[in-house]
Amino acid sequence: MRIIAGVARGRVLSSVAGATRPTSDRAREGVFSSILSEFGDFYDLNFLDLFAGSGAMGLEALSRGASVVHAVEKDERACRSIATNAELVLKNKTPGIFHLFSMPVHKFLELTPPMTYDIVYLDPPYDLSDEELHHDMVNLRIGGFLTDDSLVAVERPDRSGSLEWPKGFQPLRSRKYGQAHIYYGKLA
Repeated sequence: MRIIAGVARGRVLSSVAGATRPTSDRAREGVFSSILSEFGDFYDLNFLDLFAGSGAMGLEALSRGASVVHAVEKDERACRSIATNAELVLKNKTPGIFHLFSMPVHKFLELTPPMTYDIVYLDPPYDLSDEELHHDMVNLRIGGFLTDDSLVAVERPDRSGSLEWPKGFQPLRSRKYGQAHIYYGKLA
């Protein structure tokens, strides 16, 4: 697993076996191509990486010029891995700010949002129920984390069928990358 583009391009990232299921380089490249088609670039964008795992998604955004990247992860071993990976990326003089919230996603979404986010990436464990995911997505919507222009991307296993977006979201498109299916949406 590596950073694909930006100032930290080529940096190899670590992950914790069993504690995380990193998004493949191919899927990450596809996600970032979709984001670029939506926004043009990453400068002045705030990125929220929920269920961060290795931190690769948020750190990719940071390498590409995102202003602020917040990562949320509850697993202690994964948090240590994210911190190590963030050090590697931040050594490259990235212009943005990175912060790791070591807590469960549902607890983070109950807080007053530190800001609104232009891009939110949710990569929950594949065994997280649709009901739990919907609860998190509803809290994301009603909690003030999004603007009308925010893009929300959700990774789910291909075997789970299609993602049913909760009320208040408008599905845009979806893409399949191996076993991962990425769904994109906005506020309705």
